[in-house]
Amino acid sequence: MPGPKDLDPSSSPRALLGAELRHAREKAGLSQEDLGQRLFVSGSFVGQLESAVRRMQPEIARLIDLALGTGDFFLRNCRATSKSKYPEHFAEAAEAEAEATEIREYAPLLIPGLLQAPVYTRAVCRAYQPTAPESVIDELVTARGERARILEDPTEPLLWAVLDEAALRRVTGGREVMAAALRHIVGLIRRSRVVVQVLPFEAGAHAAMQGAIKLMDFPDAPPLVYYEGVGTGRLEDDPATVRHQRRTYEFLTAAALSPEKSLVMLEAMAQDYTHEEHP
Repeated sequence: MPGPKDLDPSSSPRALLGAELRHAREKAGLSQEDLGQRLFVSGSFVGQLESAVRRMQPEIARLIDLALGTGDFFLRNCRATSKSKYPEHFAEAAEAEAEATEIREYAPLLIPGLLQAPVYTRAVCRAYQPTAPESVIDELVTARGERARILEDPTEPLLWAVLDEAALRRVTGGREVMAAALRHIVGLIRRSRVVVQVLPFEAGAHAAMQGAIKLMDFPDAPPLVYYEGVGTGRLEDDPATVRHQRRTYEFLTAAALSPEKSLVMLEAMAQDYTHEEHP
């Protein structure tokens, strides 16, 4: 009997690979937990692979082939899902973000990518890579803009962001850019597309002073939390870790200004940047 054929990269390779994994696992009579034990990962991780929330890495694909007796099918085909327009440390998180139904994010140092105006994105990318050719910056700006297209859907995902006042006061790209960046956020709020709260300086010490948080929920997979640093990032699906970070986010929203007061503050800051740029 001929073996399974390569997946068609022109469709959704990761979704097809996840469906094939589910089929092969069920054919072998294994639960997600059973297969997870053989792969040295959690059952929820297997579920995230099957639902295309997480990308299948070559080492995991090799272990799947061994565990399910599928030759080198998954190892060969996982390469179709490995290409990404995003930096390697962020690629898996960006792909998971596109599948999420709810995203909650705290940003202490800059406006989160999904809320960025293109001019702000360009200023940030140029700061990250001050010697890069303009063509490279153009590609980064385009990729981030494509990420934000998930907000074109009128209802999903729910995006709830807590912005630190420090990120709003840092003049990134100049005052005109900051005015445009804040007006962009205000527009999303006015269209009832996002929920935004500002964590003001006067809130003092708070629960997330150690860094940024991104929580993602999915319709048919366990939730994830993403941690990001300079040139590095990782996804976590450990239930206790996700619960802890969800509680941290709840403390943050309690310390932040209400959405209504946050909107007033954002509009006032946009006006201030505009007037300072054009006295």
